[in-house]
Amino acid sequence: MAAERAADALPLERLPPFAAFSLYFAHGSEIDPRPLGRRLAETGAVALLPVALSHSTALIFRVFAPDAALEPDVVGVPSPPKSAAEMVPDLIVAPLLAFDRRGGRLGQGGGHFDRTLENLRAARPVFVLGLAYAGQEVDEIPMEPHDQRLDAVLTETGYRPVEQD
Repeated sequence: MAAERAADALPLERLPPFAAFSLYFAHGSEIDPRPLGRRLAETGAVALLPVALSHSTALIFRVFAPDAALEPDVVGVPSPPKSAAEMVPDLIVAPLLAFDRRGGRLGQGGGHFDRTLENLRAARPVFVLGLAYAGQEVDEIPMEPHDQRLDAVLTETGYRPVEQD
């Protein structure tokens, strides 16, 4: 399966140090991040899930416990409950519909990840790993000033750092 191949292909030594990482709840045809999450959790890092509190603000991140019940956030995505602790991730595994070799990312269109990444990157370094199927690569994603680039992409065919212009 593609998700397991992608998780197995991740060279952990190429990632910056991370104490907490964020996954996502797969929607539609997005690649399943759970195998990658299990691999990242083996490092001892804390697993988080993003939570939308409104349609127009940045996401927050809450600790994800695999055995805990999830509840829908404001946009209907299953998320950890309000009782779960909030943390800031060092590594974000980002969902996407398409990507390019320069780190351009096309998401679901709500702008949540771009707002969130902009805020996080203004405060401290955060590494953003796009998780996708290899077939989702396109020649170029048109980028606007507010769009945030990926640092690397992981697919079932391997790990690719973003090409710098």
